[in-house]
Amino acid sequence: MTRRLATLGRALAWCNHAGVVACLLWLFVSRTLCAETPPQVLPGTQPLTMEGDIAARMVGGIDTYLDRVLAGVPKNRESYWNRDLSSPEAYVKSVETNRQRLATILGVVDKREPVRLRFSATVERDVKGNPAEIGRGDGFKIFAVSWNVFRGVQAEGLLLVPDGEVKASVVAVPDCDWTPEQTAGLQAGLPASQQFARRLAQAGCRVIVPFLVDRSDTFSGLPGVRKLKQSQREVLWRAAYEMGRTVQGYEVQKVLAAVDWLEAQPKPANGKARIGVIGYGEGGMIAAFAGALDQRIDLVAVSGYFVNPNLQAEPIYRNVWALSAEFGEVGIAGLIAPRRLLWEHGKYPETGYPDPGQSSDGAAPGKLQRPIDETSELAREEAADWLDAVPGTDDWQLVGGKPEDVINEETFSAISEYLDLAPTPNASKLINAMNPAPENNARLLRQYSQILEDTQWLMRESEFTRAEFWKKVDRKSAASFAESAKWYRDYFLNEVVGPIPSASLPPNPRSRKVSETDAFTCYEVVLDVHPNVFAYGILVVPKGIKPGEKRPVVVCQHGLEGRPSDVADPKVDSQYYHAFAYRLAERGFITFAPQNCYIGENRFRQVLRKAQPLKLTLWSFIMRQHDVILDWLATRDFVDPSRMAFYGLSYGGKTAMRIPQLIDRYCLSICSADYNEWIWKNVSIRSSYCYLYGGEYDMPEFNLGNTFNYAELSWLMIPRPFMVERGHDDGVAPDEWVAYEFAKTRRQYDKLGLGDKTEIEFFNGPHTINGKGTFDFLGRHLNWPGTR
Repeated sequence: MTRRLATLGRALAWCNHAGVVACLLWLFVSRTLCAETPPQVLPGTQPLTMEGDIAARMVGGIDTYLDRVLAGVPKNRESYWNRDLSSPEAYVKSVETNRQRLATILGVVDKREPVRLRFSATVERDVKGNPAEIGRGDGFKIFAVSWNVFRGVQAEGLLLVPDGEVKASVVAVPDCDWTPEQTAGLQAGLPASQQFARRLAQAGCRVIVPFLVDRSDTFSGLPGVRKLKQSQREVLWRAAYEMGRTVQGYEVQKVLAAVDWLEAQPKPANGKARIGVIGYGEGGMIAAFAGALDQRIDLVAVSGYFVNPNLQAEPIYRNVWALSAEFGEVGIAGLIAPRRLLWEHGKYPETGYPDPGQSSDGAAPGKLQRPIDETSELAREEAADWLDAVPGTDDWQLVGGKPEDVINEETFSAISEYLDLAPTPNASKLINAMNPAPENNARLLRQYSQILEDTQWLMRESEFTRAEFWKKVDRKSAASFAESAKWYRDYFLNEVVGPIPSASLPPNPRSRKVSETDAFTCYEVVLDVHPNVFAYGILVVPKGIKPGEKRPVVVCQHGLEGRPSDVADPKVDSQYYHAFAYRLAERGFITFAPQNCYIGENRFRQVLRKAQPLKLTLWSFIMRQHDVILDWLATRDFVDPSRMAFYGLSYGGKTAMRIPQLIDRYCLSICSADYNEWIWKNVSIRSSYCYLYGGEYDMPEFNLGNTFNYAELSWLMIPRPFMVERGHDDGVAPDEWVAYEFAKTRRQYDKLGLGDKTEIEFFNGPHTINGKGTFDFLGRHLNWPGTR
């Protein structure tokens, strides 16, 4: 170019019009430079004008989308039901599938043992009478009891037996921060009006009062080994959710085991033998679920609980997969019909965890409070629409109450009338203590430890449970395996990830150049997916691509709290990523570094919590973002659509284990610094590597432990290539976990004749991109000589 400028200068030297010469020179240089300089905007895109924190805007957009989904739940819920309202019998039969579904999402799936109720001696010395009798009230006796449920899980509580005729049997479930002894009037702490177990016994009911694990952190973690500043209920939820169980489910099973025992008792003289389940607070929730699941329960009374459509605002242990989408309060109530239901809007537990300003070991934020009147009114309106013409609901009662009411006079009168109970005064006579009541902390430790140990048993058994789950896959050939694995892919999408619709908007690509070197040019790109939902990332285009040449693409994914610039900007010196998108571009690959939505600390985690009861996850959105990204990349004239690969580190490695499995356009996946025995990682209370001990309360995925570990997820890539990159010093998990799990991946590929399509690279290093064996793997399987 310099020689051409000199020649032009001599040719125009005779000209006396210096301004004209300068103008011509300027025009020539400008046109020459423009021909050699990449444009500020990618061809075929509009200028990107979005400013500020685009990642935060992305998370906020997903939150807004979920608000629309939540608003549409009452209308869309009907698609999950096929109700026959022609008769009570037809109705019950028509909702049986929904009843079984509720049992599944609550984790009420274990067969209970034949129940034996044991009287529990609370003293070791000889005493007069029954040592389990701990009190006597006005016309009834109080016994400390326990009863078996399954697999070493036992329930404990009280049995209240009237002195005269037993008119009905009731399970009275207190809030988890109340003791059974308080509801029976044996311990201080509750006014007489709230001692509903005592009142029921005085009225002639045989009453079982189960003990629930409270909201404290008294024994959180592994008792005697490691303490956690999370509520005990949160610890149990985290461990149980991954294994397809919930805290509520365990407690419902305890109540249903009590119903098993009550049903087997001699019938009262009136022959009605009615059974009721009545609860307050957490106990109200358990009563509602138990009544929805078990038709032996004739009467359900709920006080101090409502099915909050905004479950992410409550403590995380109340989180139930798909509960809002498929049921909500009206769906739970609908399963109780045509039996009797009383729902009292009075006192509610008011509590929060963790306490502001206190260390919490990453506990999820949440609180309980009395719903505002507007929320209650909306619930009533929805119930009126949903329950219209449902058999049996004409006799239901929605009882208004004062903020201090727990099973108030109106509710108790309705219970008494239906169960044919004797009139009873609200005022309590003094309960006479006969023997010491059970020591509360010792009982709490037993109840917490038994549920926790059951989650560990489920974890240890999960390898065999998954093997049974995968029995339908055809392992005769790679082709038959891939074809039969489609069912498992659909299951993973629908029951673990949760799909949202494909993009409803054209991509409307916008771009702007953000950096340039002698070797490549980087562009920020934004693509629309749905209103408020978009994809964003950095496209790195090597220079020197010949006309008509099509190159392979590697989508390079950052980890937790990361940004596209972390992997694609050579000026960013990250100890984790080492600008691997830029390094691959130096070797001639097209690379694209998407922004994933796991950014913003508790912000994105709370968005996920909003999604889960709607049967969605963040993966629901990430999948559709990647659909749009790959579709758009395929339209670029320098991209080979048949050679688009995925490579992610840490949370990006989690993406490598989920998104390429669901999107066939990814021809290859590399998981770096994440692959391990994923179920142990989430559930093992013994391991310091476990997510139970950190702030990642977003990690559990419902029932993943019984369906997919990382080996099974890798099988969903078959017959496509799959690789693991692993540093010996990576703190995600020990090498032994990684090697143990990858052996299953390797074996399945080998057995199908695909041994050359899977690989693991161990290297001396920490949680980082190594970029050696993986780069070779990419070059070999993407047929790109620049890395070989």
